[in-house]
Amino acid sequence: MSTRQHLLIDTDPGVDDALALLMAYAQPQVTVAALTIAAGNVGLAATTRNALKLLEVIGADTPVFAGAGLPLVRPAMDAAFVHGEDGFGNIGYTPAQRLPDAEPAALAMLRLSHELAGELTFVMLGPLTNLALALSLDPSLPTRVKRLVIMGGAVTGCGNVQRIPVEFNIGFDPEAAHIVCSRWPRFDLIDWEATMAHGVDFARVEHWLANPHPHAAFYRAISRKTRDWMRATRHASHWHAADALAMAVALAPENAETWAERPLAVELDGSLSRGATIVDWWQRSGAPANARILQSYRLPAFERLLQMALGVAAAE
Repeated sequence: MSTRQHLLIDTDPGVDDALALLMAYAQPQVTVAALTIAAGNVGLAATTRNALKLLEVIGADTPVFAGAGLPLVRPAMDAAFVHGEDGFGNIGYTPAQRLPDAEPAALAMLRLSHELAGELTFVMLGPLTNLALALSLDPSLPTRVKRLVIMGGAVTGCGNVQRIPVEFNIGFDPEAAHIVCSRWPRFDLIDWEATMAHGVDFARVEHWLANPHPHAAFYRAISRKTRDWMRATRHASHWHAADALAMAVALAPENAETWAERPLAVELDGSLSRGATIVDWWQRSGAPANARILQSYRLPAFERLLQMALGVAAAE
């Protein structure tokens, strides 16, 4: 990461998103041009408040643009049972004094894509509704974006929602995901199955969270409910953070060890599979490979980025 990176992060904070954002702001060579906010883990009012609060904790003045409060077509369930009703573990934090910027998220995406043409990496940590709206308004958007990184999907059908083959972000708004995946020529995908393959020992995470840095203290508080839920429901010995892994790939793609480049489409109609990410593994369709799917990432490099996000001074 020797040259400056410019990121536009679309996010629905959410505990996972918060850690990913801390990772980005811990890198001195990274500039976050904007946060665009969607509903997803919880409703739009809460995700926007959470983004503003996290920026206050970090001490950053990044512009925040609220966007889509609902999926494009059908209502969707949120993930408050994991993240808390407010998305930040129901800790009752004092809201930030700032308000979001007035410009809608999709329009901010388009404007910044012109102002920083060829420089911006779009990092998508939540449902793809805002990006689908921007892309529908201006189909030339991909020509101005350096790279698109998406956290979403379950490429072999091991999802994390009630529709078994479906991952939450894609399943929340399948139509939006379809628009993006069918119209964006090439993107990097970090899916739920990659997340599950890159777990970090819970004891190590708890040790990092115990350090006195303000970022660790805030994250320790907002993530307590999620950590308890993971232990209770999954009997987990390892901690998994989907958005953090996606951010690691965005920040340091050189640490990705293995990719699979394949055609990928989003299922819209299946009663059991609406929102599934369908990969043409054997490339029988003749469609171009639009998705570069992460298979493996160097775990020590991932852990170091996590430590830096939490203010741990040196690798342990």
